[in-house]
Amino acid sequence: MNAYVFEFTQINSTNSPLVGGKAANLAKLAKIPTIHVPTGFCLSTAAFQRMLELTPTISELLDQAALLSVVDRTAIAELSAALRHTIQSSPLPAEIHAAISQLLAQFGPTKAYAIRSSATAEDSPSASFAGQHDSYLNIVGEAAIIQQIKACWASLFSERAMIYRLQQGFEQRSVSLAVIVQAMVFASVSGIMFTADPITANRKLLAIEASFGLGEALVAGRVNPDSYQLRNGEVVSATIATKQHAIYPTKAGGTEEQPIMPAQQQQPALSQPQLLQLEAIGRTIEQHFGQPQDIEWCLVDEQFYIVQSRPITTFYPIPAANDAKNHIYISVGHQQMMTDAMKPLGLAIWQLTAGRPMVHAGGRLFVDIIDDLAVPARRAIMLDVLGKSDPLIRSALTTLIERGDIIPVAPAQPAASTLDKFKPTSADSLEFQPMIEHDPALVTALIAQSEHDLANLKHTIVTKSGAELCDYILHDIQQLKQSLANPQSFGVIMSAINGSNWLNERMDEWLGEKNAADSISQAVDHNITSTMGLELLDVADVIRRYPAVCDYLAQTNEPNFLDQLEQFEGGSLARQAIEAYLAKYGMRCAGEIDITRTRWSENPATLLPLIVHNIKSFAPGASHQKFAHGRQVAFNKEQELLERLQQLPDGAAKAATTKRVIDLIRSFIGYREYPKYHIVSRYFVYKQALLQAAEVLVQAKVLRDKTDIAYLTFAELHEVLRTQQLADQLIEQRKAEHAQFQKLTPPRVLTSDGELLNGSYQRSDVPAGALMGLAVSAGVVEGRARVMLQMETATLEAGDILVTRFTDPSWTPLFVAIQGLVTEVGGLMTHGAVIAREYGLPAVVGVADATKRIRDGQRIRLNGNTGTIEML
Repeated sequence: MNAYVFEFTQINSTNSPLVGGKAANLAKLAKIPTIHVPTGFCLSTAAFQRMLELTPTISELLDQAALLSVVDRTAIAELSAALRHTIQSSPLPAEIHAAISQLLAQFGPTKAYAIRSSATAEDSPSASFAGQHDSYLNIVGEAAIIQQIKACWASLFSERAMIYRLQQGFEQRSVSLAVIVQAMVFASVSGIMFTADPITANRKLLAIEASFGLGEALVAGRVNPDSYQLRNGEVVSATIATKQHAIYPTKAGGTEEQPIMPAQQQQPALSQPQLLQLEAIGRTIEQHFGQPQDIEWCLVDEQFYIVQSRPITTFYPIPAANDAKNHIYISVGHQQMMTDAMKPLGLAIWQLTAGRPMVHAGGRLFVDIIDDLAVPARRAIMLDVLGKSDPLIRSALTTLIERGDIIPVAPAQPAASTLDKFKPTSADSLEFQPMIEHDPALVTALIAQSEHDLANLKHTIVTKSGAELCDYILHDIQQLKQSLANPQSFGVIMSAINGSNWLNERMDEWLGEKNAADSISQAVDHNITSTMGLELLDVADVIRRYPAVCDYLAQTNEPNFLDQLEQFEGGSLARQAIEAYLAKYGMRCAGEIDITRTRWSENPATLLPLIVHNIKSFAPGASHQKFAHGRQVAFNKEQELLERLQQLPDGAAKAATTKRVIDLIRSFIGYREYPKYHIVSRYFVYKQALLQAAEVLVQAKVLRDKTDIAYLTFAELHEVLRTQQLADQLIEQRKAEHAQFQKLTPPRVLTSDGELLNGSYQRSDVPAGALMGLAVSAGVVEGRARVMLQMETATLEAGDILVTRFTDPSWTPLFVAIQGLVTEVGGLMTHGAVIAREYGLPAVVGVADATKRIRDGQRIRLNGNTGTIEML
């Protein structure tokens, strides 16, 4: 045989790149002793390239296609038609024609064949092109087979396939096509099998769809199939469809749709023994390939044949576990308001910092909480804590608890848990007992200690290098963890949170006043995050006085714009103001829990849209006016509440307790934001030192670029700094993995079976068509929705409502410019909610798919009292 044609038995790891994913998978299937695959052969991509070489017109058309963009639909259509016509009307190269004739004579020239495409990027683990190219069934005779081979090649350039490649970033010329010629099997029943449930991604649940006749109709969606679910040799569900039509082969070749006799329409397509046999086949194939599979099968004379198997590329990966136990993982990203994929170094540093063990999958971190859910008392606390953080996580966990099929029975003597410290401080409706004594000076002392520790870190770390630097960072992270676990620090935060919850519950109970703590929490002291937003307004005040600087900043996006300011009047003062701001807040950025993300100090241009907006939209002194207004709102609400309480039975006691709680909230709630600020401040110091150490690796030609350390775990980086050696291709492999992880959407809850759960809101008091979320900051506003996925793309106008996936502290400077906030992720005490309340900004968080369901520019009504979003 030559390089143009390969029998299935001849396909191996050496030539598989020439035959495409589908043919390579068929060849692997054919080598499994218990799996039956119809015989056949494959025309390689070399045959297709030979066709191109001998047909110059095709190459010329492909040169034109390289200039297309996805918006050029008319040009795409014209080129598509020209390419397909040229391929189908051109003669097959003689040597390829001869090779096909020889194999057809060997397999049987009068037999019927199925002709299918096998694209070189198709059915790979990272990209599925299923359904992009054509298949032809029951083709009889050499002339017809050759014509359909050329039709398969032509299908590579259908409009749909060309547009798909443009959208996915594939060059039109780079994706070649192989063609499978396979003996036709005349199935009585055909179908599809997923070795993991395609809806829930549960890896233990196998799904089968089956219908009479050939599988063409089912794949094309032209018939209603029977649907089955199986788990471990048991049929757990079966839905028998009314099957009115089926596709059958014709004697002359090709296929036709035929009606199914009424008596047969309600009959199951498969018996229970056949289902169990098919399940066993699916599990064998899955084990062989090492991942869930999408399998097409046929039943002929009680024998199952496999005609295709490809990996399922859309499932979220499962965290690796060293045991066979059940696990229930909750997303750390949904707690930290950062659901983007993290690079390996970022994952590792956060794992080292975290208070409890974390695992990773798909570039995200998860915590296994199944042991907490197994003990009823701890379960109640866990659901309460997580419910305040993200009600959809609580909903998802409640589903698992009620189902009762994964959580183990509680041990007789449950061990003590860190959850115990989250128990309510008091069940009394009048009294409130904080976790720590109310002392305003305590917050000042805690902040001073953190600043002292940070200064020591900066002083000492510059003396470290190489592997010794990693040792020192490990030591400092332990110091950081001790600081975060400080009972006084934790007591301040939890006392403020419990106080806010107490105030909301008691004011609702006593006065019918909802979300009272929202107003009380405005403009408090020591909130480093809200201060960050206000101080950027102060930067605008400095720059606003110099028109030439304002004009320059409005039109530039150069990373080195600070160096250019000196040429303008006032440029030196503007630069000083920006650099002073960066000195205090430059360690922040979007997704800041990932140490590898670019910080504001590393790219100050990120702040330009915000600075320019503040210059245009606010008057001088806006930061002081906003803070003073917030204080007045809080004071007025306090006075109103206390006066109304005095009128109630036992009013003096209620007012006195409420006053103590309000004072505690206003003293302590601002500190809620400080530990995160301290973490990212230390992270930036670590990062600067590690990048300096990486320069040595670049000079030693161990790394190509110092930023490549982001793709190593901390332990790997430690070893590379020690040995000055790095495995070939590891960085490139990790970059490819990260690119794939970025395309995934992480679930809120993930089980060790691979099942994804994202929860739902169970409410009946929602206006028709409204979106539901969690109300975290009171108020009702109407305005234009600005759907934004990146802070640096901010183009805001007065009255806009920000709609985004999540907001960590880096988004706070935007909050001074909007009148409402909607996020897909978040809870009552996540950063966006805390700052929204401080600014008096109505906010609804945890709105599923908000950035997809709300159009940019659409007018919406945001109700921060009820947690709903209405489209206007």
